Amino acid sequence: MTDLWQIRWLLDAVIVFTVLEGVGLWLYHRLTGQGLAPGEYALNMLSGLCLMLAVRAAVSGLAWPWVAVCLSASGLAHGWDMSRRWRRQRLGA
Repeated sequence: MTDLWQIRWLLDAVIVFTVLEGVGLWLYHRLTGQGLAPGEYALNMLSGLCLMLAVRAAVSGLAWPWVAVCLSASGLAHGWDMSRRWRRQRLGA
């Protein structure tokens, strides 16, 4: 049981760090106009967060629909991001 507690704590820490990283990237771009624009990383970050939430839900023993919703959201965000990048690459932008 203590192993699961440690895994949940680690997942929570990674989730918080990822959110803080996103806020930091956004603030840096907003204040300086440099760095990545939010549109360049937001969907990728959302996909990763949803994936981490799915793992967190599974480790916590939540019902499978919660895991399925988080995995589906992760896949949708990832697919949307990839589609957007491929379209932009095809257009030469």
